Amino acid sequence: MKKLLVTMLLIAATAATAHAGLKVIGKGDAMRLDPSGFPPAMKANYEIVRVKCVKCHTLERTIVAIQTGVAPISGQPFDRNATKAYGIKMLRKPDSNMSKAEVKASVDLMNYLLAEAEK
Repeated sequence: MKKLLVTMLLIAATAATAHAGLKVIGKGDAMRLDPSGFPPAMKANYEIVRVKCVKCHTLERTIVAIQTGVAPISGQPFDRNATKAYGIKMLRKPDSNMSKAEVKASVDLMNYLLAEAEK
């Protein structure tokens, strides 16, 4: 029992340190980011993601990918190359209803968040 408690404390301490750069609010489908510390341009980009991307999936999927570095559905690495690939995929999707500028803003935000998550 003592060994389990020590292990759980170590995991909790490591997890809190690894993702200190991202402020996440809520859990599950209600998970979202706290954009209060974002630069103004990233706040605008977050609004695009918050409105456009959630038409097809929750923000939880995006946040988990950024936090873990692994895309939850495909299991593939989620890095700057992946954000670019997902942006291209969204541009080609006929029902994404996203302009090129909106996709670029979304990719810029993902890359910013990846950098913040590494801090």
